Amino acid sequence: MIKILIAEDQGMLLGAMAALLDLEDDMQVVHQAKDGQHALDFLTDSEQAAVDIVVTDIEMPRMTGIELAQQIKLNKLPIKTIILTTFSRGGYLRRAMDAGVKGYLLKDAPSDDLIAAIRKIQSGGKSIAAELVGDSWMEMDPLTDKERQALRLAKDGLSTEKIAEKLHLSAGTVRNYLSSASSKLNAKNRVEAARIAHQKGWL
Repeated sequence: MIKILIAEDQGMLLGAMAALLDLEDDMQVVHQAKDGQHALDFLTDSEQAAVDIVVTDIEMPRMTGIELAQQIKLNKLPIKTIILTTFSRGGYLRRAMDAGVKGYLLKDAPSDDLIAAIRKIQSGGKSIAAELVGDSWMEMDPLTDKERQALRLAKDGLSTEKIAEKLHLSAGTVRNYLSSASSKLNAKNRVEAARIAHQKGWL
């Protein structure tokens, strides 16, 4: 039996996906998480049932799917991760692969593709949406993790002071990160930098 955790912030989609996978004789959804942090809390609790595969969205509150995959890799958890997303941006795929993700599928793909991918990945393989492979290695992501975090919060409209508070940094340090990110992206300001980075899948 393949034990699965699903992380998805859209409640209706989360429930539908869980119901779909539970119909398979060899699959069991052991937990449904509303965001990446909720999923990580479950996975790192030794009292919980073992999980073989995590199926996760990318853009979620508190912790993104890629950050979840990074934490699974960092904590050396014996869990394989599949990204299921609406975003076909190459930057996301590159970052996902660097985080050790074994599968990357688009949400508009047939449900049979996800089921087949879960079985393939559980058996040691990988499953990447074919239309994404060519784009993923075109451009290197120039941002550091701190620059990415600061830009993501700037995209949400937070002031420098609020970003500093959330990241536990000084306002001056945050300004430096935002300035550096803007320079790398040839952007006029933080808003344009955040827009460019988001379009390329680097946030």
